[in-house]
Amino acid sequence: MSPHTTPSPRLLGSTSPDTAHWLDLPAHRTSVKVARKAMDERLTAWRLPREVREDAVLLLSELATNAVLHTVSTRILCGVGLIADGGLRLEVHDQDRTCRLLPRRDPGPDDENGRGLLLVEHLAETWGVERSTLTGGHAVWATLTVAP
Repeated sequence: MSPHTTPSPRLLGSTSPDTAHWLDLPAHRTSVKVARKAMDERLTAWRLPREVREDAVLLLSELATNAVLHTVSTRILCGVGLIADGGLRLEVHDQDRTCRLLPRRDPGPDDENGRGLLLVEHLAETWGVERSTLTGGHAVWATLTVAP
């Protein structure tokens, strides 16, 4: 499965189409791996530091996994963009038009799931959820600082 690169439906807060990248993928578990690989390649092409790339790919992976596993979407839209003040913004849009959000989890040491949003909360400078103007579903976003 290969990702479908889309023209920037929205610039993710970036100042140029050259600093934003979107992938339109089926809402399948295998798409998460495709999104990780494609975004890592894009971030490498932008010459971002390895540590930033690794954190960004992990964040995108967690957001995409939640969209695939916990929504009724048939497609997801994954975006990354360089933003003002040396930042990076990641977004994952689903098609789930319900108003439900994932409940906060407190996984135990033996639990195999439930740590995704805890990782997002820990790694991201800021993050949040809003209604997607692109899909009508949820848009879950996170930002990272690129420059010290």
